[in-house]
Amino acid sequence: ISLDATHRGAPVYPQVAGRPFGMMLGLQTHHAFAKRPTYRALADSLPHAELVAELRKPSVKSQILGETDLAPRPGVLFDSMNLMVQHSTHKLFELGDPPDYEPTPDRAIAAIAQEQGREPLDVLYDAFLERDGTNLLMLPVFNYSESNLDAVREMLLHPAGVSGLGDGGAHCGMICDASIPTFLLTHWVRDRSRGARLPLEWVVRKQTKDAAALYGLNDRGVLEVGKKADVNIIDLDALTLESAYVAYDLPAGGRRVMQK
Repeated sequence: ISLDATHRGAPVYPQVAGRPFGMMLGLQTHHAFAKRPTYRALADSLPHAELVAELRKPSVKSQILGETDLAPRPGVLFDSMNLMVQHSTHKLFELGDPPDYEPTPDRAIAAIAQEQGREPLDVLYDAFLERDGTNLLMLPVFNYSESNLDAVREMLLHPAGVSGLGDGGAHCGMICDASIPTFLLTHWVRDRSRGARLPLEWVVRKQTKDAAALYGLNDRGVLEVGKKADVNIIDLDALTLESAYVAYDLPAGGRRVMQK
C-alpha cells in the first residue's frame, strides 16, 4: 500500500523497527507469575535478592505453579500481562548475552519444554530466575511471525521506508529501543547469519542523510563543505551490543530497561 502511494506521489513514509518489536519480560518487568498469590505475597514483602532466594525453593516453585491467578484489577494498565505471557511461550525467547534478536524457533520456551518433556511454565519459571533473577526474555509482538527478520529487511529496503523507533522513551519499563541504531550496525551489517545482510554505507546513510532529509534538516547528514560537521567514527569490529538490564534511576525509583 505504501509503495503504491509513494509511486502516486503521496508523502507516505513507513517507520520500520530494525528488529522484532515487542517487550522484554522478567521478574523486574512483567512476567507470567505476577498474579499468583504466593508470588504476590513474597514480592510485596521482600527485596529482590531475598525474593529470588525464596523462588528458588522447590516447595515455593511447586506452590506457585499450582496456583490460580488473582483477578486483574479493573482499569489498571497491563494488570493482565501475566495471562498474555502464559499463552505466548511458543514465541518467548531468552534474550541471552550477547543478546540474540533473531533466535531460531527451537529456542522458544515452548519448544525447549517439549524437548525436555516439561510444562512450558515450568521452564519459563526457571528462565526468569537465571542471572540472579535479572534475566530478560524477548516477546516479539510484530515482525517475527516467520521466526526470522527477512520481513524487516524487506521493509527497511522499501524506497520510502524510514529507520525508526530508536528512542529510549515510551514504555521504558519493558521496552528498550534506544539500542536499535547500534543493532543496525552490529546485526545487519556484521553479524547476521540467517539471511542477507545490509551494506555498511547504506545503513549509515539511512540513519544520517536520509533521516535528516526527511525532516528537512538539509544542513547536515553528509560530509560536504558548508554542512554541519557531526561525525561518528565506527569501530565496527569492536562494536558490541551488551545484554539489557533493568535500572531504577528514574524519579521515585521508577524503572527503565537499559542497554549499553
